[in-house]
Amino acid sequence: MFARFSRRHFAKLAGLSTLGLAATPAKPAGGETKAAPERHAPAAFPEGFVWGTATSAYQIEGAVDEDGRGRSIWDTFSHTPGKIEDGHSGDRANDHYHRYKEDVRLIKDLGVQAYRFSIAWPRVFPDGTGAPNPKGLDFYNRLLDELLANGIEPYATLYHWDLPQALQDRVGGWQSSDTSKAFADYAGYVAERLSDRVRNIFTLNEAGRFLNFGYGWGIDAPGLKLPAAELNQARHHVVLAHGLAVQAIRAKARAGTRVGPAENIAACVPAFDTPENVRAAEMATRELNAGFLGVILEGKYTDGFLEYAGKDAPKFTAEELKIISSKNDFVGLNIYAPQFYIAASDKKPGWAVLPFPASFPHMNSEWLLVGPETIYWAPRLAAKVWNIDTIYISENGTSSEDKLTADGTVHDLDRIMYLRNYLAQLQRATSEGVPVRGYFLWSLMDNFEWIYGFEKRFGVYRVDFETQARMPKLSASFYRDVVAKNAIGV
Repeated sequence: MFARFSRRHFAKLAGLSTLGLAATPAKPAGGETKAAPERHAPAAFPEGFVWGTATSAYQIEGAVDEDGRGRSIWDTFSHTPGKIEDGHSGDRANDHYHRYKEDVRLIKDLGVQAYRFSIAWPRVFPDGTGAPNPKGLDFYNRLLDELLANGIEPYATLYHWDLPQALQDRVGGWQSSDTSKAFADYAGYVAERLSDRVRNIFTLNEAGRFLNFGYGWGIDAPGLKLPAAELNQARHHVVLAHGLAVQAIRAKARAGTRVGPAENIAACVPAFDTPENVRAAEMATRELNAGFLGVILEGKYTDGFLEYAGKDAPKFTAEELKIISSKNDFVGLNIYAPQFYIAASDKKPGWAVLPFPASFPHMNSEWLLVGPETIYWAPRLAAKVWNIDTIYISENGTSSEDKLTADGTVHDLDRIMYLRNYLAQLQRATSEGVPVRGYFLWSLMDNFEWIYGFEKRFGVYRVDFETQARMPKLSASFYRDVVAKNAIGV
């Protein structure tokens, strides 16, 4: 109790005690008032920098049994007792399927130019393959028309974890290359019909999460715990799906359609900025991302990856590697927290991962460690390691406690703190020439946060999940101001 008082209240009292002094300019001994220091405008983000926000289908759409939609692995998983922390599912979620026009107005009110959303594979192909469902695609046609009517550029994601349950049942989902081929067919079908209005397509979102958590550790859908060899093979099927989808989009989409992956990069940060540590972080970035970004961008698995995997390494062919490395137009990086602080080492492999101290700060979600420098280093290192010329920060944001005040507002100062510091580091990156072309804030509004249900709130709009009322938080005003200025700072 005393410690809590001393840290919070003492700081408040100390701050109040300085207000009188702060309000009066300091005077020199002679009594003349000093001129206020000159204030300089901050360096802006590059001209044409894309500001956006993001959501995903299962997290917001609801309407899981409407208009011919098939079941997904998350429908099954969220209805399995004990899998979701608060016992909820995405059955209704934000009811975005029926309220999309209202939600597009929320996007417009932020002043952003772009919106990243995902298409639900089981809406378009209820069984994963076979006959498409026209009513499923009709929803996205309506959404796209509404976005464009409001001057908002759509960025579509083809896979944000909602694999058709039928594919999981028939072939084991990502355990089979049949799923890779089915994904390519789905990608080509969607691209052919929507690329008249969608010029940018992300293939798969966060393979590092949905594979490890869903197929390796049993935490996410479909809840499997595969042995290492089978997990690595499933990962190979995912990168193969990406390559096949790129080829299908190139074949079916309108000329000029751009495509790339979105990955929660294993973010490596030098322990401190010395040439030795930076080089070590480059090497670690390459090796710790070898199973997804690396093979996509290099067309091969690194020697280190194969050596580490040993007998559990995936089986692959030269032709598959050629497909996997099909040219991308951009790379999306989802960046939330530092995953590894790296120091140079004189021992193989030349870098060492440093342990996090117990006192390392985190946000409302305990996994979300606060490391603003991550959004500077991760794209800088990725661009260097793989010679990438176009990067989007496809997700960044934070959960917050988001308590309603007595007047019914949310003063999410912790989220503003997080965003201010991360965006300042991103601005540092772009000012130094790191090729980040846009930023998508996660998330537009509170939604179904996977295994946490509705308990973790990431939105800049608050959602009352009983009434479905949307309300801007203070962070919405903050982000609107950043977008309007194309800069962070005063």
